[in-house]
Amino acid sequence: MSEWNEKQEEAKEEAKEETKEEVKQGVHNYSSEKNYIYPEDIRLQKKLEWFKDQKLALMMHWGPYSQLGIVESWALSDMDSDWSRGGIDWHVDDATFKKQYTELNKTFNPVRFEPDKWAELAYEGGFKYFIFTTKHHDGFCMWDTKYSDYKITSEDCPFHAHHYGDICKHLFEAMRKKGLGIAPYFSKADWYIPYYWKPNTQRGSFMWRGPSYNPSEDPETWEKFVEFTHNQLIELATGYGKIDILWFDAGWVCEQSGQDIRLGEVVDKIRKVQPWVLSVDRTIGGLYENYITPEQCIPEDVIDVPWESCITIGTSFSFAYEDRYKTPRELVHLLSNVVAKGGNLALNVGPQPDGRIPKGAIDSIRGLGAWLRQFGEAIYGTRICAPYYIDQIAFTKKGKTIYAIKMYEEDELIPNKIILPYKGKVEQVTLLNNGAILSFEYVQEGLSVLLPKDESIEVPIAQVFKLN
Repeated sequence: MSEWNEKQEEAKEEAKEETKEEVKQGVHNYSSEKNYIYPEDIRLQKKLEWFKDQKLALMMHWGPYSQLGIVESWALSDMDSDWSRGGIDWHVDDATFKKQYTELNKTFNPVRFEPDKWAELAYEGGFKYFIFTTKHHDGFCMWDTKYSDYKITSEDCPFHAHHYGDICKHLFEAMRKKGLGIAPYFSKADWYIPYYWKPNTQRGSFMWRGPSYNPSEDPETWEKFVEFTHNQLIELATGYGKIDILWFDAGWVCEQSGQDIRLGEVVDKIRKVQPWVLSVDRTIGGLYENYITPEQCIPEDVIDVPWESCITIGTSFSFAYEDRYKTPRELVHLLSNVVAKGGNLALNVGPQPDGRIPKGAIDSIRGLGAWLRQFGEAIYGTRICAPYYIDQIAFTKKGKTIYAIKMYEEDELIPNKIILPYKGKVEQVTLLNNGAILSFEYVQEGLSVLLPKDESIEVPIAQVFKLN
């Protein structure tokens, strides 16, 4: 075996050893609520109550990779090639593909991007805050950063001269006008900047999700990366209006793994300017993970600390051609399940490379919004209520009022009588959408409620019973 091949094999083994299970096939696990630390700052405590009131976020992964319709960033990592390169079905070797991916900025030209239309859709869909990928692991910046030339406003990107060229600026402004909170997604890793994937190291050409060198053995380069990261974060927090949440990805970049970017230091600096800003240092726990972030899943049980589940409306976070989008019924059921267990839902949509939202996603978002306009009282501003989620019924509460959200499948027969497994004292049961007072009686399982006959004509997505 040649010396070069030996280095490649050593790099692979090193990556296997260093790679933890915090990310599997691009999906993060999530921190245990046992390790959660409530912030002592009263401003952050108030902001967390604001966060728990919102319930529904619009999340977006968008960048030059959308042109290919493949997973964002991950195919650049050789360590993750076994699952991330399945969509690369043209005949190129790994090095050629990486070059093609990195140069996608030269063809990214989303001339049909209209931020006001995106914001109007978000408002119509009932979303309350907005999580947007300012930079994914590939390092491409969707704002006019001074610290990298790999950005939407660089002259080698054809969109740079467009009047919406600084995408983050215009998008954040449009969303704020519609009352949405702003949460920049920011990858702590950067696979473009030479301070992270430093060229000509002993690792050779084989790359993994971590740095191409050991930070403890090259502290000078690592410090340059730390300074670069701090500069970009301060730039976003001081030049792009009011920020509500800083949403950090790339959980392997942390002190525990030897990749200490001193995140707390820069977050504290930002809070001197915007003291209410929540920090979401995913999978790390501690003082700078102000809420927990399950991904592509709903926890089986209630989590009694602030949390948010990020789940895709389609099959992937980035845009995929001919994707299948969840129906309004599926979205309402998903949201009800999450909220009943104490969480928020961050519903991810991958925009098209031309700057439009896919029609299938638009239709489902509008359907979700239509339901929320009728029944949002049972979602927004609520808190958990036992028995939480059981037999396709989600329970929430607001003050002394209990809401029971009964979910139906499309072909399900609507009964004349329904059992609500709630055993607290109830004086009146009404339908939330029309105020109709329903007859009920106490039974062993909870409340037996008689439904009006006209409610059986059409299968609703979900009925909401108001218990007072």
